[in-house]
Amino acid sequence: MHIEEVTTGKGALCAEVLATLPHWFGIPESNAAYVRDVEAMPTFAARDGMDTLGFLSLKRHNPHTFEIHVMGVKPAHHRHGAGRALVDAAASYARQHGAKFLTVKTLSATMPDEGYAKTRAFYLGLGFLELEEFPTLWSPDNPALMLIKVL
Repeated sequence: MHIEEVTTGKGALCAEVLATLPHWFGIPESNAAYVRDVEAMPTFAARDGMDTLGFLSLKRHNPHTFEIHVMGVKPAHHRHGAGRALVDAAASYARQHGAKFLTVKTLSATMPDEGYAKTRAFYLGLGFLELEEFPTLWSPDNPALMLIKVL
């Protein structure tokens, strides 16, 4: 497996991976926005030969902070290191561009969900810390938790 920065076809890559993750990415309007948004963002792909395992796109909020705007790893490749490698590449990119922090938003634990519990455990295992909960950022039925990693 290797990580590469993607410069073309980012939206198609995003759509391909998100289609394999309906539990996490099941809102068509949100998926369409991700597909559109990633075209203008630094994006990385985890690949095994020509096979795409996953991707990650970054959004810069200010000189100090990049956010993982969207990330997905195809289910067959969960727990095999692709996600960790993508976050490591994102952290390295953010550091190289002068950032001090890497953030990500995910579903809050106040909305119990086994899949998202694993997502939170993944990020916490990579050194992210819980920063703030936003009960209505996405919607009252979809409370957001922001996590932060000091670079």
